[in-house]
Formats: sequence, structure tokens, C-alpha cells
Amino acid sequence: MTAATFRTAVVRTPNGPDSIEIIDVPVTEPGPGHIRVAIAAATVNPTDLGVAAGFFHTIGLVNQPEHTGLGWEFAGVVDAAGPGVHLAVGTRVAGLVVGFDRDFGTYAEEIVVAAADVARVPDELDLVAAATVPLNGSAAAHAVDLLGDAPADAGRLLVTGAAGAVGANVAVLARERGWQVTGLARAGDEEFVRGLGADFTAHAEPAWDAVVDPAQLDDRALALVRDGGAYVGLRPGLAPPAERGISVASVITASDRTRLADLLTRAAAGELPTRVHAVVPLDRAAEAHRATAEGGLRGRYVIRP
Repeated sequence: MTAATFRTAVVRTPNGPDSIEIIDVPVTEPGPGHIRVAIAAATVNPTDLGVAAGFFHTIGLVNQPEHTGLGWEFAGVVDAAGPGVHLAVGTRVAGLVVGFDRDFGTYAEEIVVAAADVARVPDELDLVAAATVPLNGSAAAHAVDLLGDAPADAGRLLVTGAAGAVGANVAVLARERGWQVTGLARAGDEEFVRGLGADFTAHAEPAWDAVVDPAQLDDRALALVRDGGAYVGLRPGLAPPAERGISVASVITASDRTRLADLLTRAAAGELPTRVHAVVPLDRAAEAHRATAEGGLRGRYVIRP
């Protein structure tokens, strides 16, 4: 009798989208404190493109001997629970798989994760939309934490890529911390950005009190910060060097069940945007990577295994 298997997307020798393979791996039972989730949706993010292209291999963050799993965030349904877990089979959850050096990811039919790393998905939120929250929402929330509350005498914040998945969430969350938010995006995105409650610009001038840089403009974004201001990037270890008294910080991705639960609740209430460009099957993961690499999408590709 053949052991049960499931399908997952991996990269053996990174070389862009064409290096993505779909392989069969054995089904495993969850151990203590863990659950197995039947994945309903997994989001394609720029980080995944970097893994498939080998960028994170070259800087030493990936050193897998056989293959590297793709995908960081997911939503699905609990289909098995290990000892000590109080999540019932059938519970809808979303979660985040962190780190680069791993042989599994969320581009898969199922995944075994720690129950402490997932949060329940509200009934009002579709699982496809929920899959866009764990990484993008958490990154935005951490970026705003790094900024802190706006100073009483100054608080002009520029968010690059404000029409994107992370930038749009930053725009909403930073306003709640007292920042006067302006979103930098293409002219065609003005209505969406203003709908977030932010001001809009397609061409930013210097002298902002702070810049959050989801668009990864790096040095160009740093140049927009006033002397003594603040810059927050999304790539740890790759932020531009500090200058002119500017504080430079980078988001570090980590699982936070309590925060994720709050983000999912707010997404379900329509307070945070969850935009999906297209939903594709696992076999079309390479196609989704190519389209994402071209840029200009308003919403994420989501893989439905």
C-alpha cells in the first residue's frame, strides 16, 4: 500500500519561475502543539520571487541540501490536531511560516504548523482574502510599530508603494498613530490611496519627517527624509546606510498570533484592504511569479492548491 502524499511547490536549483517544481511528499501527522491544515489559499509575495531567483541563497539565508519550499502565508481549514491543541478539526485559520532555510512552504495542499502560530479566520472573511493578511498585514503593523506615535510637533509620513499590499495597510495603521500620511503611487491609484484616508502624490519631494518604504526605493526613499527623520524598510540587512541623523530600521517578520487575530478581524470588517488580483491553481505558480515580477499589479496572486 502506497503511503499518502500531498503536492507542494519547491525550488531545487534556483533560476527564476522556470525552476519551480511541484513534487509529492509524504503526509505527516501533527505532533504535540501542532496542527495539519488543508490549505485553501496561499499568497504569492515578492519574497517568494527572491527565493525562486536564488537571491536569498546568494546572501546565505538558504542552504537547503535538496530543495526549498515556497510560500510564507496561508489560509485553510484544520484537518488534524496533535496532543495539547484546542483547535477543533474544521476550524478556519490563517498563518505565517517564517524563515528562508526550510524545505516546506505554503504553496502546498497542506502544511503542519504550530497551533500557536495561527489565528482563527472570522466567518465574514473569505479564505482567499484571509491568505493575504498574515505576511502583508504583519509587515505593515511592525513597520508602524518601528515608527511609533507621531511626534506632537511633526508627523508627515510618506508611504512608498501605497497602493500595494503592505503600503496600503501601513497607510491605514499609521494614521491611527497620529501620522499625517501621504501615499506615493502611480497616478491611476489616486482614488484608491485617498480611499484609505491618506493624501496622495505621484511625485514626492524631500523633507518628510518619516518614510516607510514598501516599494523598496532604498536610497531614493532615504533621500526624501528630512535631516533627523526616520526611515523604515522591509528588508533586514539591506536597508540603506544611515545619514544626516536619520534613524534607519527594517521590519523583521515574525509570527504573532494575537496581532494576526486582530488584523484578520479588521480585514473582515473592511478596515484593512485585502486585494486579490487573481486566483490560480498550484500548477500555475510559475505563471503567477512571472506576472508578479512584471509589476503593476493591484492585488496579489493567490494560489489555490
